[in-house]
Amino acid sequence: MGPEGKKLLNIIILGFGFMFMFTAFQTCGNIEQTVIKSFNSTEFHGSGYTSMAIIYGVFSASNLIAPSVVTVIGPQLSMFFSGLLYSGYIAMFIYPYTWSFYTASVLVGIGAAVLWTAQGNVLAINSTDTTIGRNSGIFWALLQFSLFFGNLYIYCAWHGHVHITDKDRQTVFISLTVISLVGCFLFFLIRRPDPDPAPSEASEALLQGESIEGSSTVSSAHVGLCSQALDAFVKACKMFVTKEMLMLSLSIGYTGLELTFYSGVYGTCIGAMTRFGQDAKSLIGISGIFIGIGEILGGGVFGMLNKWNQFGRNPVVLLGLITHFIAFYLIFLNIASDAPLAPEAGTELQAYITPSVPVAMLCSFLLGLGDSCFNTQLLSIIGFMFRDNSAPAFAVFKFIQSIMAALAFFYSNYLLLHWQLLILVVMGFLGSMTFFMAEAMAESTRRESDYDSI
Repeated sequence: MGPEGKKLLNIIILGFGFMFMFTAFQTCGNIEQTVIKSFNSTEFHGSGYTSMAIIYGVFSASNLIAPSVVTVIGPQLSMFFSGLLYSGYIAMFIYPYTWSFYTASVLVGIGAAVLWTAQGNVLAINSTDTTIGRNSGIFWALLQFSLFFGNLYIYCAWHGHVHITDKDRQTVFISLTVISLVGCFLFFLIRRPDPDPAPSEASEALLQGESIEGSSTVSSAHVGLCSQALDAFVKACKMFVTKEMLMLSLSIGYTGLELTFYSGVYGTCIGAMTRFGQDAKSLIGISGIFIGIGEILGGGVFGMLNKWNQFGRNPVVLLGLITHFIAFYLIFLNIASDAPLAPEAGTELQAYITPSVPVAMLCSFLLGLGDSCFNTQLLSIIGFMFRDNSAPAFAVFKFIQSIMAALAFFYSNYLLLHWQLLILVVMGFLGSMTFFMAEAMAESTRRESDYDSI
């Protein structure tokens, strides 16, 4: 196998490793609040929402130490050990205790930052200027398939179950732990590629830390580790207060809030709706699949359209906003307001229309589609505006998104559904308006550079 074939195989193995790991972890996040409500133990007093708030809060802060970890032990071992932390979090649900639940949440937050930093590094050293787009696409597609398999398994395992027994829970979480561990060990199949005579610009940018989701910053191994972490921190702080990033911060913050809603809150609401009948719990899985279909469709279409888009990024963001507003309105009509906070037995309340499963699944699809609209365009505009400094820019992007996701998971413990939807509507509107302003600024910058080149 030639050098290019070896690199492509590495990317495919990387994608499959992440697919297995996130099949387990995303499914765990989708069902954990529903599972926690079913515990018979009086010793356990944890909240799935609080756990996710801790994970995202620690994740955002840990972006500062992740580059040093990856530089010291290398990307392969970094991904393996981070993956073990994810597996430990999932395994904790087999015999849960409050202390182990929250300890595992902190560890996963640290692991997430290291994992995504190492992923960016592996993507970089296996890509060139000409293959970076293809490799990112292959990785993204394999990662998104994780939404299908785990949620399909939940649907099959919990079909017809009104109450989640200890045996139901243990069976599901033992299976998810094994799936997660398979993903961890796949990372050992990644082979170091033959060194290129001169690294490409795209590889250099990614080696400095831009992962596919712009998660962190990986600096050169030759720089001292302390100065490297400090340098990344100082660069990110300077980036944070630029006019462009401040303008984009509302729309980035909105993606954090709606990430919380579709990945944790909405599935819990569906599972709590007793008027959906005996299948309410298993419908959480089907909802996750529809979110995945929306994400993959949106990511694929808008990723491809970027090359030929004559109208800029605004129409796609506007489509995302309209899509989300329709979804929020239908959820408001369809789901009872106390569903996010309902006990294990669920809620008997009805919203404004007779609860409809097809409407609930349509909303799941719209949430995924709208999310991909915002994220593809934000990654595009940040990559354009901060082309010379993309690594710290994407680190700031992930930092803002994670902080807002943590905040949203925290308030999800206390706010009824209609208040959560109102926050999303207001933030979505403000975020879109400031995005349009940032796009106008980017367009004028592009015209100036075109004029200068002429």
